[in-house]
Amino acid sequence: MFKLNQSADITKKLKYIGFAIFLTYILIAVLMWILDFDSIFNLSETDFSNEIYAKPSLNHLCGTDRLGRDVCIRTLQGTTIALEVVFLAISFALVVGLPLGLISGYFGGFFDKGISLLMDTIFSIPVILLSVVVAFVLGKGIINAAFSLCVVYSPQYFRIIRNQTLLTKSETYIEAANTSGIGNLRVIFRYIFPNIISPLPVLLTLNAADAVLVLGSLGFLGLGVPADVPEWGSDLNLALEALPIGIWWTALFPGLAMFFLVLALSFIGEGLENNLEKFSKS
Repeated sequence: MFKLNQSADITKKLKYIGFAIFLTYILIAVLMWILDFDSIFNLSETDFSNEIYAKPSLNHLCGTDRLGRDVCIRTLQGTTIALEVVFLAISFALVVGLPLGLISGYFGGFFDKGISLLMDTIFSIPVILLSVVVAFVLGKGIINAAFSLCVVYSPQYFRIIRNQTLLTKSETYIEAANTSGIGNLRVIFRYIFPNIISPLPVLLTLNAADAVLVLGSLGFLGLGVPADVPEWGSDLNLALEALPIGIWWTALFPGLAMFFLVLALSFIGEGLENNLEKFSKS
């Protein structure tokens, strides 16, 4: 019992740490969006007066890259792009998967079989492979990158919502609502929907953590956002050619930014999952 309580306390602390880190990323993204840091620090994309591959110093805390751009500012700017794409992707996936799962699980029949077969087929394809194919077809862009991730995660929301709907619609109060003459849409959104959304926050955070890595992979392969947009994956790709000659800072800071964001979202997801387990047992 002591070990279980100790483990729960650790998970709770990690959740708070995750929230603190994630809020820091949000604050950075908002500041970078509001303020024009390139103009303030004279670090615009078209300014090549800075020394290329300058080591970290007081002038450039994270050094500069092969074009003389400040790595620290560019990494901070990548925070805005990462959060924007991930938010759009998860939102799109939820908008697609949630209503389809509700309708499919509630009505069943031919529609349920057809959409389930489609979603299971998409779900069986490896995440990276599917996102790469969709991104290649759509081309570079923030919306296109978000949509390629949406295609990857929609089946997960569909499956979990459909399964929860199948379980819930067999409950006595749902059968009573159906026999009382209440419309199907009212039954779905008033009685079923509020009782099946509890697992979604956990899935949202874990998918967001995974989406950060997938977006970085797309950028690394040159299939994410345009080349002139600061993005961690593309910066890591550009840093590869400099690593053999000892230029480590161009890869270190984008990699750390991606790592800590994924870590924060994973901590939040684990904490929410622990809270869900406690709620289900009580």
